[in-house]
Amino acid sequence: MGRFLLTAMPFVGHVGPLTAVARALVERGHDVRFYTGPRFRERVEASGARLVPWNAAPDFDENDMAATFPRLVGKKGMRQMLINVADCFIATAPAQVVDLTAEWEREPWDVLAADEVSIGAVLFCEKRGMPRATVCILPLNLPGPAGPPSGMGIRPGTNALTRARDAALRGLVPVISKPLAKPIADAERGAGLTPTGRTMDRIVFSDTLIAASGSPLLDYGRADRPAHLRFVGELAAAPRTSALPAWWSDLDDRRVVLVTQGTQNIDPHDLVRPALEAMAGRDLIVVATTGVPGQDAFPFPVPANARVAGYVPFSELLPRVDLAITNGGWGGTIAALAHGIPLVVAGGDLDKPEVAARVAWSGAGVNLRTGTPKAADVGGAVDRVLRDPSFRRAAAAVGAQLRGLGGAARTADLLAGML
Repeated sequence: MGRFLLTAMPFVGHVGPLTAVARALVERGHDVRFYTGPRFRERVEASGARLVPWNAAPDFDENDMAATFPRLVGKKGMRQMLINVADCFIATAPAQVVDLTAEWEREPWDVLAADEVSIGAVLFCEKRGMPRATVCILPLNLPGPAGPPSGMGIRPGTNALTRARDAALRGLVPVISKPLAKPIADAERGAGLTPTGRTMDRIVFSDTLIAASGSPLLDYGRADRPAHLRFVGELAAAPRTSALPAWWSDLDDRRVVLVTQGTQNIDPHDLVRPALEAMAGRDLIVVATTGVPGQDAFPFPVPANARVAGYVPFSELLPRVDLAITNGGWGGTIAALAHGIPLVVAGGDLDKPEVAARVAWSGAGVNLRTGTPKAADVGGAVDRVLRDPSFRRAAAAVGAQLRGLGGAARTADLLAGML
């Protein structure tokens, strides 16, 4: 039996996939602890792991980040992303090291595995001189010698001109990352380390094992990935117990379109409202989720063919869905594609434009190239996906590959190989 410590930043989309891995490790007889925010205690303990709560590190509400990180107030786009990375992921790292050190001194472990933005886990392992594993719960942001910098939502070049563009963009990474240089150096010093001058994309990935959610069909056909990278498909957390909505039978023998704004930045006016307007009056049922369990309504009228719920177990819903309209959250995108569902993606900020670009590159959906589309644009994209069978064929191919990569069980076996 091995002793494992998993760490995840306290976001629903980060904790969920890692609890799937925790459950798989527990099922194999291992002892598992899970370091994250205390509000995830119930979910962590349901996986069979023991919670190690953030203590010195400040917990936060992902739907009100500015309450804990006030520099985010009023910020959008690149400035929002840089401040989010600097204040949430990097600046909290020394306090994470304090928590992890206290837990290590109380009860050591054999293997540490962290999501790719748990900088505190990186610095702790470097300080101790111990190996670690990275479990990627976001689209793979691993730098390489070819293609554009990941995260920009740009497909790799296929001719001399676009490959030159990619090279120029790679050269800009140090410039773009410059605002993060001081926060990273401060975090390293705060953890008792000597600053290394690394950029963010060079600090987060393990050189021992990277278990990446997703699949090669969502990775632009990159051939420059390291030998210690393994794609593992979908890391699907166990569904929460929930009664099915009273309208569930309305889905029987109907075409079903899912609309979801995800679990972060969930302003329904951005995507849900124009999507519902676009689907109004069509011969189909639209299932729209608010992203907040128990909140089963939106602050605006919905069309007669819409059904709304705060939470619907995807394990029950996705087998009935014909098409999904999504904001590009990676976990929800992977879940839909694992069921062979073609997508319309409105990726607005953070990693969402990158997700949208990868879906479009795979042929499994349409990239709306904005997080706030107009109803006409959503409707046109839906028509295109439903009329052209190539989208469903591509989604089926991606889904088959995702399902064949082993998921949480495969990830647990890879981690056990580090014992």
